[in-house]
This record gives sequence, C-alpha cells and structure tokens, in this order.
Amino acid sequence: MTKVYPNPHAPAPAPVTDAWESPKSSDGNSGILTVWNKSLLFNCDGFTVFDAKGNLVFRVDNYCVGSKAEIVLMDASGKSLLTIRRKRLSLADNWLVFNGETTVHPLFSVRKHVNLLNTKSLAHVSAGCGGNGSRSSSSPRNKNAIYEIEGSYTQRCCAVYDDKRRQVAEIKRKEAVGGVAFGMDVFRLIIQPEIDSAVAMALVIMLDQMFGSSRGFST
Repeated sequence: MTKVYPNPHAPAPAPVTDAWESPKSSDGNSGILTVWNKSLLFNCDGFTVFDAKGNLVFRVDNYCVGSKAEIVLMDASGKSLLTIRRKRLSLADNWLVFNGETTVHPLFSVRKHVNLLNTKSLAHVSAGCGGNGSRSSSSPRNKNAIYEIEGSYTQRCCAVYDDKRRQVAEIKRKEAVGGVAFGMDVFRLIIQPEIDSAVAMALVIMLDQMFGSSRGFST
C-alpha cells in the first residue's frame, strides 16, 4: 500500500485554528488534508489526518471498538480539541459537539437526514448555545442553521454547504499514486477558509458514525 504514515522527522504542526492554511491546493485558496480511517494505536478505531507534507495534524484514537458514544478529536500532540457525543434519548441519529473535553454548552449539533424524498442530503448542522463552529455569521433567516451535508459518504463524494449555499468543505477519494489505488479508508478533506479545520474533521467523524461501513448503510 502507498505510504500514508506521517513523516518521522516532521516539525510540530501549526495550531488547529490555522491548520487549514498549512496544506495548499494549486489555486492557493483551499486546504487539503489526507484522512486515514485508522488509529495509530493498536486495537483501536479512529482516524489519523495528515497535511500535504505528511505531517500529523489530527488524531482520533482514544476509543475502542463497541464504545463510540463519545469520541474525542485531538491535535497531533494529543490535546483534546472537540468532544463528540451521541445525543441520549433521541429517536433520530443526533450528535452534539463540545469544546475541548467539556460536555456542557454544545458548540453545535448534527442530525442525520431522514427524509426519503431528498436522498442527496445526509445531515443537518445546527448551532448550539456555545457557539456556531463557523468563521462567518449565520443567515438571519435561520440563526441556528450552520451547514448542510450532501452527497455519498460511503463513496467518499460529499460536500458541506453553509447557510448561503457556499461549499465550505468537500470529501473526495484520494487519487492513485504510482498506479497504486487507495481504498475507501484513505481520502481527501478539502477545507475552505470559511470553516474551521477541526469542525470539518468533526463532521467527517459523525458522517462515519452515521454512514460508515460498520453501520450497514449504502448512502
């Protein structure tokens, strides 16, 4: 398999708030991260995320198989950035996202879309009482609306739109390198300046919980 491991002598990564600025695409406007659906720790589920130079940016490796009610997104050094929790006593697939290791005053919530008449919509993101997770203000039409996610996560082809219908993040399959194709466990996360990189990665984690192969969904 083509190497997806971090550089062994990589410098310390930039702070999370600036992480999207490190890897640049050819047009210089968007950040491109490589997401590996695998923990660096043995016998754990999780994610490992690298920038364009192979430097470790984010980690999710602090939960074991079968215990996914709470997931923590960390930076390269292991500092907790966001805590993701499944909403209790909810009939729908709802998740809450908190700052750091706190579990009060959620920054935002993510609800799985269940309307069969609109099959391209995957999930809706709403602001919580602790903040909106965005670098831009929300529309006065719906002050709680932040993002809508559309596409197919299982095919690694989906996009995140803000309340003004601007595409602020995109998940795409990683191109083959040297004739060697990557599987679905390695893909690209393209992030625009309007969304924080940690927030974008948190959305990826929740999509994986809602539509990952272990859940048996085909969307």
